[in-house]
Amino acid sequence: MDHKFIIGKKIGMSRIFSDSGLDVPITVIQAGPCPVTQIKNIKIDGYESVQIGFDDVSLKKSNKPIIGHCSKSNSKPKRVMKEFRVNKSKSYELGAEITVSAFNPGDFVSITGKSKGKGFAGHMKRHGFGGGRRSHGKNSVMRKAGSIGAGSDPSRVWKGTRMAGRLGNDRVKISNLEVVKVNIANNLVYIKGSIPGAINGIVYLEAK
Repeated sequence: MDHKFIIGKKIGMSRIFSDSGLDVPITVIQAGPCPVTQIKNIKIDGYESVQIGFDDVSLKKSNKPIIGHCSKSNSKPKRVMKEFRVNKSKSYELGAEITVSAFNPGDFVSITGKSKGKGFAGHMKRHGFGGGRRSHGKNSVMRKAGSIGAGSDPSRVWKGTRMAGRLGNDRVKISNLEVVKVNIANNLVYIKGSIPGAINGIVYLEAK
């Protein structure tokens, strides 16, 4: 296995104490087991990757394409499936399960998830603007955005101008997060610090 990857679900945050007595904030992730549902190679697909699935779905709540796809690997229909690029797809077997045992304490992983959606937000909360001056004579400008462009030239607002709008619900990736502990019996991974997303949100762990 040239690098490690797995799909999981964010359980919540807690803390543990290290052997030296340090208080370490952690995020608990329930990851796997994830069966290999598809293997792609350069000869047929033009690139090498491994697709894995996570979170079983009943036949009643699934559809025929998903059921047929997962049946090739002798696995139940999955709620989430994702491809991970690999260098040697021949080292994987269809139907084999990837578990948290692939990770070890001290590993550094990249975690991808969807950030919390916070709806419509103003420019100060969305972009961290400082606001206007609060000195004498200033009235109702403390939380204003200020000028957004000249009227004569270019006579329009440039694309990408930081203004009020939707905040959150974006794909976020955080790298170099340390694995503090692995609980193989309960399929749990303990990550130092916080990770993107809300509780029960799907996350993708990857370590090269």
